Amino acid sequence: MSEQRRQRLRMEISREAARLFWLQGIEATTGEQIADAVGLSVRTIWRYFRNKESCAEPVLMYSVEWFLSVLRSWPLECSFEEHYATELTKLAKRYREPDEEADDLAASKMIVLANTEPALRTTWLMACDQVEREFAVIIARRLQRATDDVEVRMHAAAATAVVRVFSEALNAAYLSGTDLATIGDPREHLARAVRQATGGAIGDPVVS
Repeated sequence: MSEQRRQRLRMEISREAARLFWLQGIEATTGEQIADAVGLSVRTIWRYFRNKESCAEPVLMYSVEWFLSVLRSWPLECSFEEHYATELTKLAKRYREPDEEADDLAASKMIVLANTEPALRTTWLMACDQVEREFAVIIARRLQRATDDVEVRMHAAAATAVVRVFSEALNAAYLSGTDLATIGDPREHLARAVRQATGGAIGDPVVS
């Protein structure tokens, strides 16, 4: 089986697992139910995932992949607000397949569910760890320091915590039907929070 097919199958399993987790909770969901929903054997499910909670990993990683791409493409000469606004505009204009919209919703549900399901929260925090690692690379480049520099790592951890909390609040508000305007402009709010969390070290353009 090709790696592309393997990843596609993992995502199919993850979608069904997320649907069941949201409908009936993680404890009530069994590996057999996930396997039946996808049309696979239980043995095949465990070939791709170490336990039932980890079945949510692809959906949760989907939720952070776009943000990771935003970080990777952040030009030195741009502020975070400018770059984030540009990427949001591109996303809004791009045609999105129905599966992408469904995956967005599934990811939102898993992020919210992670607040009350400890096993799922571990999976969510693992996804956030990928954001922290990417932040370290970006921050090191902007500060002209090594990625393993203690200050760089502290800034990366602080910035990631801000992104995680903001993501949890935004998704909870979205699923509850709350007016998202009450949270504020995500560009300004997130950039301001990142600056505050890093003591102003990150967020502004880098002047050469």
